[in-house]
Amino acid sequence: MEAASISGADAQLKGPALGGRLGRIVAQALRTWRGKVGLGLTLFVVAVAFLGPVLGGTGPLDLKGAPFEAPGHATGALGGDALGRSVLARVLHGGWHLMLIALAATVLAVVVGTAAGVVAAYRGGRVDSLIMRSVDVLLGVPQLVFVLMMLSVIGAKTWLVIVSVGLTQAPQVARVLRAAAQDVSERDYVKAVAAWGVPPRTVIRRHVVPSLLSPLMVESALRLSFSIILVAGLAFLGLGVHPPGADWGVMINENRVGIAANSWGVLAPSILLAALAVGTNMFSDAIARAGLSSARTGDPSLELFAVSATGAGEVVPLQEVPE
Repeated sequence: MEAASISGADAQLKGPALGGRLGRIVAQALRTWRGKVGLGLTLFVVAVAFLGPVLGGTGPLDLKGAPFEAPGHATGALGGDALGRSVLARVLHGGWHLMLIALAATVLAVVVGTAAGVVAAYRGGRVDSLIMRSVDVLLGVPQLVFVLMMLSVIGAKTWLVIVSVGLTQAPQVARVLRAAAQDVSERDYVKAVAAWGVPPRTVIRRHVVPSLLSPLMVESALRLSFSIILVAGLAFLGLGVHPPGADWGVMINENRVGIAANSWGVLAPSILLAALAVGTNMFSDAIARAGLSSARTGDPSLELFAVSATGAGEVVPLQEVPE
């Protein structure tokens, strides 16, 4: 009964503390120039990708002029592509599909990698060896080779692109989160909760994972940038959105032969992809620095609570529980 009361009290008090810690880390990251510039670049590219189809005006498949027509004519501010379509319209319509696929792959990678890394660190022994040796095998296979093998055997399907890209990113997440979770699993408050008889899955969910907030946020941002570049590379190779669909990777492949006549067909999507990669990396670096500077012993979000032996359900900090 005491263990159940402890668990219930901890569930009530940990939620707000975790949210407050997340807010503190983000706010501290945004005080630095890295955080501001990184978040600004990321939000700009995301806005272009998702608001572009609404603000794009003309359709990305409409023929407007001659192939590789210079900017300023009927094709618009960025000129024409290989078939005379507006480069600006195709840029504005070509990012949302790529972003959604990369985001789904990143979520899959973070969930699978976090689960594998945290379970390996907390359980240790044979479970740790089995999980991490499997991770080492996946790390030994080049990402692009693995994805191309999957797509060539089964076919270039959207769900398969998500799964294959996510599986190539998960091992890196698992290694980083395992290293961080090993330290957390050895802390006194985690051992105390386990000694009360709380199930391992509850200890991991309520006490270990919330303490990994900073490395988890950093890895999520890094994996998103890598996933976007990988998905765009697959589209460049013809394994993503098929022509005549608008896609930034497809645009680079279609217009590279006419880069001397109108370079914007290649430069515009390349600049957006580069800005997104730089922005997410800068913001993740700011988050990592903020997480390191805010880490301290006795963080309120990690405080343990117990039910007082003298009070009827009174919740007090663990260090104040009477002998």
